[in-house]
Amino acid sequence: MNNHEIDYKIYGDDMQFVEVELDPRETVIAEAGGLMMMEDGISMETIFGDGASAGGGLMDKLFSAGKRILTGESLFMTTFTNVGTGKRHVSFASPYPGKIIPMDLSELGGRIICQKDAFLAAAKGVTIGIEFQRRIGAGFFGGEGFIMQKLEGDGMAFVHAGGTIHKKDLQPGEVLRVDTGCLVAMTSGVDYDIEFVKGVKTALFGGEGLFFATLRGPGSVWVQSLPFSRLASRVFAAMPQSSGAKDEGSLAKGLFNMLDGR
Repeated sequence: MNNHEIDYKIYGDDMQFVEVELDPRETVIAEAGGLMMMEDGISMETIFGDGASAGGGLMDKLFSAGKRILTGESLFMTTFTNVGTGKRHVSFASPYPGKIIPMDLSELGGRIICQKDAFLAAAKGVTIGIEFQRRIGAGFFGGEGFIMQKLEGDGMAFVHAGGTIHKKDLQPGEVLRVDTGCLVAMTSGVDYDIEFVKGVKTALFGGEGLFFATLRGPGSVWVQSLPFSRLASRVFAAMPQSSGAKDEGSLAKGLFNMLDGR
C-alpha cells in the first residue's frame, strides 16, 4: 500500500466524530479546523495542499494547493503524525449534523468523486484533487457546480454529509435519479448527467427544482437526506423580515451565520 494504514472508530449519531488510531510514524491528513482533540505524542503541521507533492518543487506545491481553492476548500491542510513510541489517537468532528462515511479506497477502485465540501480526513497518501464535469449541463445545473472533489489512493478516507446517508449499488445500465443537492459521492464508474424535470407544471410548481441528477451504473452512489444548502435556506426563509422583530431577527441571523461557518 502507498497510503498509511490507520484504524478508526466513529462515535455519536447525529453529530459524529471519528477517532483515528495512529501507530508510531503514521500520519493522517485533515481539513484545517476539523480537529476535535488529540493525545500527547502527536505532532501537528500545516501544509500546502494534501502533501502528495511534498517531494516536488514549489510549483508542484502551489498547483496542489490551487486545486483545493477551486473546490472551495482552504489553501492549507493539517497533518497529524504519531511521533511517540506507542499508539496515539486523534479525533475529527463533523461540521454540521449528519454522518461520517468511512471509505476504503482500496475496495472502491482507488477513486471516489464527491461533493466539494465533503472531505473530512484521510490517511496520508490519499490525494485530494478536482474532478471537472465533462458535460456542460452537469457543470452549470448540477447543484454542486462544474467542479467536484476527487479522492484517490488505496487508504482510508472519511467523508461527511448531512442528515441520513444511504448507499445505493447500481448494476450496469441501472439508472437512479437524485435531487442535485442530495448527491454526496460516487465511484468513478458511475455516469453522471443532469436531466430537466419533465412537464411545465411540475417544473414550476413542484418545489423540487428544475433539474435532477441522473446516475447510471455500474458503481456505488451515496445520497444524503439533508444537504447543508437546504438546511441553511430553510433557516434563512424563517428569519423575520419586518423591522418590528429586531431581537428575534438578530437571533435568527446569528444562527444562520453560525451554520454558514461565519
